[in-house]
Amino acid sequence: MKIIELETYEEMSQLAAQIIIQKVREHPTTVLGLATGSTPSGLYEKLVQDHVHNMTSYKEVNTFNLDEYIGLAETHEQSYHTYMDKNLFSKINLRKEQTHIPKGDAVDHLIEAQKYEERIQQAGGIDLQVLGIGKNGHIGFNEPGTSFSSRTHVVDLTPSTRQANQLFFNSLDEVPKKAISMGIATIMESKEILLLISGTSKNDAYKRLLHGAIDEQFPASILKRHPKVTVIRCQSPKQF
Repeated sequence: MKIIELETYEEMSQLAAQIIIQKVREHPTTVLGLATGSTPSGLYEKLVQDHVHNMTSYKEVNTFNLDEYIGLAETHEQSYHTYMDKNLFSKINLRKEQTHIPKGDAVDHLIEAQKYEERIQQAGGIDLQVLGIGKNGHIGFNEPGTSFSSRTHVVDLTPSTRQANQLFFNSLDEVPKKAISMGIATIMESKEILLLISGTSKNDAYKRLLHGAIDEQFPASILKRHPKVTVIRCQSPKQF
């Protein structure tokens, strides 16, 4: 596990973008695994800036997002479909049919999870997966207690995760209670992982990641078994 500690959110976002840009330029058909939330939004801003100024092409790239809330249509303002379109997809030359996010409003969520896993495998797996980390150690929406052998599945969101995500909704009651998430085994099959950690609120999770035991009660701990993980950490969070 390679650890890079930086001072500012801007520096973290820029370095993360450089890693992805280099990967895409060297391998135009790269399969990217993408995350949502406040932590990676700066990374996406940098990718868009580079695309505009340097014309890095995403024409042959495929993307798979980690997760989506159950119960939200793609057009819902807080869906991860909307987040990705607003922050990245609509601003680069990435074809819509090459972007993949679970359908939160699918008729059968268990079948949707299975189909999503199959699409990832058909694409040859993830080449570079972007991750954030929750205060409780969740990666994707894989909460404490999730099996390390899990594949894309339906998850119950913990109260702490829903509370953290209330920032993006009008009230806690509006935050969905379930999601479809890429599984831990699926994440671990990524050829390379880029974990972004910003802000002092994640200090305890960061320390446990580095010094704690590998334990399903702290899902991110499994990353210590991956052969190619880069952790970029900054003390300052994104400023809204």
